[in-house]
Amino acid sequence: MKKIILSLLLIWNSIGIAEAGKSRQPCSGKKGGISHCEGKKFVCNDGSISGSKKICSR
Repeated sequence: MKKIILSLLLIWNSIGIAEAGKSRQPCSGKKGGISHCEGKKFVCNDGSISGSKKICSR
């Protein structure tokens, strides 16, 4: 029983980590995604500049 619970926890944790990585993109969430670049900064679809430390190279 302990092995089954441990296995389920490991699977659940790995799914959570994969999902967390998806949300760490510039302009994610309410900002609506990336519209374009302005120099090295990302401009979001809502018109704001992303606070991301990543460099925009589109």
